[in-house]
This record gives sequence, C-alpha cells and structure tokens, in this order.
Amino acid sequence: MDNEPKFFETNPQAKSVGQPMDRIDGRAKVTGAAKYAAEYPLPGLVYAALKTSEIAKGKIVSIDSAAAMREPGVVAVLTHENIPKLAQTPNTKDGKKAIGAPMGFMPLTGTEIFYAAQPVAVVVADTFERATHAASLVKVTYQQEAPVATFHDPKAVKVDPAKVQDGKTDGHTRRGDAQAAFAAAPIKLTATYNHATNNHNPMEPGSTTAQWEAADRLTVYESTQGITHTQQSLAVMLGLPREQVRVITKYIGGGFGCKGSCWPHTVLTAQTAKAVGRPVKLVLTRPQMFTSMGHREDQQQTLRLGATRDGKLTALIHEKVSTASMWDDYAEPNSKIVNLLYDCPTFESSYTLGRANVMTPTFMRAPGEAPGSFAIECSMDDLAATIGMDPLQLRLLNYAEQDPSTGQQWSSKGLKQCYARGAELFGWSKRNPKAGATRDGRLLVGMGMATASYPVHNSQGTARARLYADGHAVVQSGATDLGTGTYTVMTQVAADSLGLTPDKIRFELGDTKLPTAPNSGGSVAAGTVSSAIYLAAQDVVQKLIKVAVLDKKSPLFRAKPEDVQMKDGRLQLKADPKKGEEYTALMKRADMSDIEGSASGKYGAGYEEAAHAANADPAHKDEAGQHSMHSFGAHFCEVKVDPELGTVRVSRWVSVHAAGRILNAKTARSQIIGGSIFGIGSALMEATERDPNLARYTNANLAEYHIPVNADIPDMTVEFVDEHDPYINAMGVKGIGEISMVGVAAAVANAVAHATGRRVRDLPITPDKVLAAKAVS
Repeated sequence: MDNEPKFFETNPQAKSVGQPMDRIDGRAKVTGAAKYAAEYPLPGLVYAALKTSEIAKGKIVSIDSAAAMREPGVVAVLTHENIPKLAQTPNTKDGKKAIGAPMGFMPLTGTEIFYAAQPVAVVVADTFERATHAASLVKVTYQQEAPVATFHDPKAVKVDPAKVQDGKTDGHTRRGDAQAAFAAAPIKLTATYNHATNNHNPMEPGSTTAQWEAADRLTVYESTQGITHTQQSLAVMLGLPREQVRVITKYIGGGFGCKGSCWPHTVLTAQTAKAVGRPVKLVLTRPQMFTSMGHREDQQQTLRLGATRDGKLTALIHEKVSTASMWDDYAEPNSKIVNLLYDCPTFESSYTLGRANVMTPTFMRAPGEAPGSFAIECSMDDLAATIGMDPLQLRLLNYAEQDPSTGQQWSSKGLKQCYARGAELFGWSKRNPKAGATRDGRLLVGMGMATASYPVHNSQGTARARLYADGHAVVQSGATDLGTGTYTVMTQVAADSLGLTPDKIRFELGDTKLPTAPNSGGSVAAGTVSSAIYLAAQDVVQKLIKVAVLDKKSPLFRAKPEDVQMKDGRLQLKADPKKGEEYTALMKRADMSDIEGSASGKYGAGYEEAAHAANADPAHKDEAGQHSMHSFGAHFCEVKVDPELGTVRVSRWVSVHAAGRILNAKTARSQIIGGSIFGIGSALMEATERDPNLARYTNANLAEYHIPVNADIPDMTVEFVDEHDPYINAMGVKGIGEISMVGVAAAVANAVAHATGRRVRDLPITPDKVLAAKAVS
C-alpha cells in the first residue's frame, strides 16, 4: 500500500473526479434499453415458478403433480425426487464451508421442512402465467409439527456462538473489567432495545435466467451484488470449474444486501435449466422476497452504561439476543460500533442466538452498525438528560482520539468537523434543552442527533485499461452497479487517470469474464475498483513513457521516465510541459493499435484483522495495519409529534459526513439521502410480522410492509467534510453506501424523546408505542 502511487498526489488538478457528473446509465434506464436479469429474451426460453411449503416445520409425505402436468404448456414439475442432483450442497458442515453459501441448507435435497414458504417444487411452463397457475395445482401432503417463530419463544434453543457474521467478529469481547467499572460507576444506566425483523424489498425482485450452452458450461443472468461470489457458489454446487460458469449482471434494481449472496432460487434455476434442456427464467414474487433472500433479524440489545457524574464514560456492557435459523449462526455484529465510537476504558459484549423456523438472516445495509448505533446513541442521549448536558457536548466530551477497541490511530477522522457543520446547518444552538417544551401549534417539536460510523473492510479488486491509438479507452472490472452510480464514478476515475475526457471512456462491468472485483456491499466497491482503475491507468501511462523515451522521433527521447508526466491526453516533461506529445501521435508512429494495463486496488488492513492482532498480542499490532480505518458522520433530525395520535413526522434533516475522497458530488449526495430515508423507514415504519404460532409472515407484501414515500420525507440537507486520507487506498476513497443509515434511527428516536419527554426503545416507533412510552429516565 505505502509504495502505491496516490491519485491525489499525481492528479492534483483532477477535472472529472468529484464533479456532479450526470449518470452515464441514466438514458438507458429511463428509455428501457437497460437489461436486467429477467429481461434477456433467449431462444427457447421457458419460465419457472416455485411451489413453496404451507407449513414452517415438518416433513413432506407426498407430492402430487399430476394435475399440474396436465395443464397446457407445462414442461416439468421438479421436486426433491427428480431434480438433477448437486455435486455438493451446504447441508453438511464441510459443504457449507467450501461453498460459503448464505444458508447451511439447500431446499429440494430432502423431505424436511425448516421454514414457511420453503421451496418444495419448481414448475416449468412456456409462459409465466401457466407456470404460476400450474404451481398452485401441485398438492403436497405434510407431517406437520409445531414451529418456533422467534427467540422469545421458550422452546427456542439458545446457542452461544463463538463467532458472528461469517466468523468475522468474536462472539465475546472484553476490554478491561467492565463489570467492576459499571458496579463502581456513580451513574448507571441500563436499557433494553428491540428491533423488528426488516426485509430489504428492492424494486427489482430476485431474478435468474440460466442457460446451459453445453453439458458442462453455464451462463447465468443474475440479479446479484457480487458476480464472482455467485460464480464461485454455482461452480462448487454444480461441480464445475469456475471458468465454465459465467455470471452476467449489467444492471440491478436495488439490493441493500439481500443480493450479496447466492441464494437457493439461483441454484434451483440452474438445476431446472439442466433438467429441461432449455434456458429457464425464474423471478421471485413479492411474497417470496420475504422468504427467499434473507432479512435483518429480529433482535434485542441490552446496554449497560457507566459514567462519572460529569458524563465521562467508564463502562459499556452490551448483550444481544436474536433469532437465527435452525442451521446457521448468523448475527449482526452490533457490538463493534458500541466498542469504538466513544472513549471508554472498559467494554464487554456477548451474543446469544435463539433457533427458530425461519430462513437464515443476512446482512442488510450497515449490518451491525445500524442497530448497534441505535442502542449506544439513544443511551448517550439518556445519559445527557440524566446529567443535564447537551447531547452534542456529551459526545464531544467522550470523543475518541484513537480507536478504543484496538488502540490504533485513525487513518483520518473528520467527525468533529461533521458535528460542527451539521449543528450550524441544522440550527442546533436553538434547541430548547427541556424535553416536551417546544410546540408548533398543537404539535410537539423535537430535535435529535446521532453519530454515524462505518468501518473500511479489507477487500481487493482488479481492473484492466486499454488505450487505443484513436484516443479513446475501454476500462473493465467485474464490479456491479446497484443503481448508485458505479458506471459513472468509474468513468470519471478512468478519465482523470488517463488524462482524457469522460466521453473518451467506455467502462464495462458486470461479467465474470472481466477482471475480478468484490461485491457491491460493505462499502468496498468504490474504493477498491476505483483504485484498481487508477493503478491500471498508471500501468498504461508508464508503458507509454517507456515507448516515448526510447523513440528517437519523440520529443521525450532519452528523458528519464520519472521526469515525464501525463496530462490532458499527452506525455510531457514535468519541468518543461511544452516539451511532449499526444498519446495518439506516439502510438501511431510506433504502429501501436492499443496498449493495455492492469492492476489490483485494495483497502488497507481491515478493522477485524487489526483488532484481532491487537487483542492477541499488542506487541505485533502494527503487523496487521497501523491505522483504524472508518468513515464518520452526524445526522440531525427534527420531528413533529401529535400528542393525541402519537404520529411522528420527520420535518427537517441534515447529514454531514467525512468519508475520504468523494468521487461524484451528485451521486454521493443521492447515496446519503437514500440511506437516510432507508433508516427513517426502519425507525418509524418497517416491521415484518411473523405469526407466533405458525412462524409464517402475515404482511409479506408492499401494501402492509410500510416503507417511506415522498410525502414522508422532507427536503434533506447533505454535505461532506473534505477529508484527505493517505493510508486508505490509492484513491483515498472510503465508501458511503452503509454509513448513510448508521445512526439514523437513533437520531429520530432522540428527536421523539426530546419532543415528548418519553423514550421509545422498540423499533419501529409507531403511534401506539409513542402513546405508551414512559418518561426518559
């Protein structure tokens, strides 16, 4: 990392990066030219529909598909008895480890039913309508058992995982003696916070189109945030070499984490295409989206906070319990943000899972940080109220100048600037310190704020850049674009890195035939792919310089390579810019049709690796990375609450973030707005209801699963603090996809508490909870 050239050092006057450039893919999307996974009209295409279980626990006794097979256009009905067998499944411990699948269970591999709406058959027909109708005619007889719906059920088996979220974080963490510090603290606060089950619900449902081009060669058009991960999973389960599985994802209609893994419906589509010998398309229905691609688990957090009488933290003890599936130990790592956000000498955390008849939860936008920030940020406001201090002042009092969880210095931290600018924009100084004292007519008015933070995860991506003699370039990376602007920002990076204008760049992504890139998730794609593109462009430039200094006809003949620089499509001497020539002239004279460069871009040492090394042996801390790398920010919220109805409306919003280099001012602002709206939905509306007796969702649709619409959201003010981070990667980019919703629910809850004088600790904050809430204590 330290030896890599840095973009901000070699491009001090970048023309495209950072500018509010319009979306390159915008016209294709609004005209319908953009093809999503379900929009490839392959010859001979047939349609698949899932038949799912009516029960949540039990066994299949028999399946009668005779009526379905008699329907016109029906091609096949596949069940566990006749679907092509997989080479390997995640149903065993060894299989799951090898595949890295999100679920340790693959449907249609046996008769056992683990959760409601589990696929039990795939029906194939010549039209979508016929396939859907035929699936309704498949009759399944079950041996039904009483299910467990949630960790609250006394019958739920409790497990104490050694690891949470794919083994990245210890299930138990201790720093100092938090128990003793809490017992001795002059001020002790204990609060329990509940978070409802949330589902991702992107506009585009999970979609797969699978085509076997030969008996051992598969192409899949897939709605996925990670084509490489999907390729790996399919290859292992189908028993194929990776290079014989091609995954294509040119456009995605949102994902928020649910499309970050290879789910069973994708594998079933490939198996089905194999069975019928034709391309097959499967699109999940909206109800199936609630039971096929994971969810944010229902969870309960208990936070004990100890402090001095003047507000200095002395102890934090965090306990979490959540609902897990019958076979996986997934849990969001909520404690990470509690451990690092503020300067506190002692910390302890633990996790408990309750096994239930649900599918495996998965990462959902800012997994761990979003719900974890709800607990710590609400508790900080309660502490402020207890000692009579302004909530923002309390946060500054406990400001962490280095990472408390590892002892490392931050690579950069502009949080104080975020606080200051956010407070100025919002008018925080006008906040009445007394809760329940501000009104707008009959409505109660409250102001709240919360801190945001998100780690920079360790990741790496590759890119290829090819410059042509006519002056245009093609740049490629196997990244995906969730709809947040990857096509656009990578074009901007490539343009500045090659000294060209954006119209001379064509950026290609979304195909496993291209250089490997990480998932679009965890805020890793922007930094890794942009750095890879920049370094690949540097590779091109250095190769051109070598050609120039050896060319007797070049003005740069015999110049030292280190004395030559790239600017505006030409090579020139740093000391004498007039002495140089255009790329095109040099390449044409050398009879070069094109020149290619490639490179890998990566973030610095990840938070988890650094924390592990620091806890294991402080003497070797620097071997894992010398800096703790995080984005930071602050949200400020005003709400208006009807004291008689309990309704809450967000009336003003300000977000200010420090997230390294911003690649595009317009798309970045949209990211923060979108993430904040996402968080407001979680705070006030979103809850997936599971029947406690049947373990079945009762609102698996967009009519009853409430999400914000335009009328629910005010105009939002978003700004970024200019932040230079020389350690993070070659581009100085941290990523902003997740941090935009961290702290949002807490900011809303704190504003509600300020408006009413009553604290709601259960999400979502619905009118009944507002009316029943107790005074802040």
